[in-house]
Amino acid sequence: MPKSNTPRLCFIGFGEAGQAIASGLRESGIESIAAWDILFPAAEGAGLRTAGEKIGARLTASAADAVRGTDIIISAVTAASSLDAARSVEPHLSGNPYFLDINSVSPGRKKATESLLGAKARYVDVAILAPIYPARHQTPMLLAGPHAEMVLPLLIDELDMRGAIAGHEIGAAAALKMIRSVMIKGIEALTLECFLAASRAGIVDEVAASLKNNYPTLDWNRVIEYNLERMASHGVRRAEEMDQVAETLRELGIDPLMATATSTRQREMGQVGKEPAVRAALKAGRGAMLKAISAAAKERH
Repeated sequence: MPKSNTPRLCFIGFGEAGQAIASGLRESGIESIAAWDILFPAAEGAGLRTAGEKIGARLTASAADAVRGTDIIISAVTAASSLDAARSVEPHLSGNPYFLDINSVSPGRKKATESLLGAKARYVDVAILAPIYPARHQTPMLLAGPHAEMVLPLLIDELDMRGAIAGHEIGAAAALKMIRSVMIKGIEALTLECFLAASRAGIVDEVAASLKNNYPTLDWNRVIEYNLERMASHGVRRAEEMDQVAETLRELGIDPLMATATSTRQREMGQVGKEPAVRAALKAGRGAMLKAISAAAKERH
C-alpha cells in the first residue's frame, strides 16, 4: 500500500547500493523517489537507467533536478567521488534537507563534506556495515552527527529502515566502517594471495586443512569462494574504499602499510575479475575459480 505523508527522497549515485535501497523503499510503499547518476547521460549508464525505470524512481536530468523539493538526500557514489557529489548539489539545496552520506570514506572526508554543505543541509554520517543484499533498505546502518538522533525516528517509523546511533560527532560512524575494513578487506586480499600461491603449488587442499587447525570454526572452502567472488566482482570499488581506509589510518597517525597493500591487491583482482573466463568461473567452485584467476593474472603480467 502506498504511504502518505512520507519524506520525499532523492539518490545521488544510483549504483548497487542506491538501487538496492530505492527498490526496497518502493516495494514498502514509498512513492516519491528521485535519482541522479553522472552516468545517466552516457551510454554506459543504460543499465542504471533501466534499473531505475524498473524500480519506479523518477530519473532526473541533473543533480539540481534531483534535489529539488526533496526532504532526504542519500549520497551513494564511489568513494573517490563523494566530495564532488556534495559539490554538485550544494548550490541547489533549499528547505534544509537531510543529507545522508552513506559513502565509504574517511572521517576526515565526512567532516569536509559537512563543512562544504554548511547550513544548507542537515548532514548525517552514515555507515553500512553489512552487504546491502538481501535486506536492501533494511540493512542496518550506523548514524553519527548532531542530526543523527533527529533523523533516525524518521527513517525507522516512516521508511521502515534500520539504524542505530554511533555518536554525536561527524566521523564516528565512518571510523568504525573504515577501521573494520582493515580486517575485512585485508582478509579477502590475504585469501587471494595465499590460495593463488597454493593453487600454483598444487597444495590447495593441504593449505586449507592446515588453516582449519588454527581456525576450526571456519569453512575454508566457503571462505575462499566468498572472498574471491567479492574481490572479482567489486575489487575496484573496494580498492577505492581501502584508499580511504589508508587515509583514515593516516588521520590517526598510523602508517597504513597493510591497508595500502590491500588496496593494490583488491584493485588488481577487480581488473582480473572483468575477464570473461573469470566471470564464468565465479559460480563453478573453488578449483575453477582459482584456475581462471591464475590464468588471467598470468596474462596480465
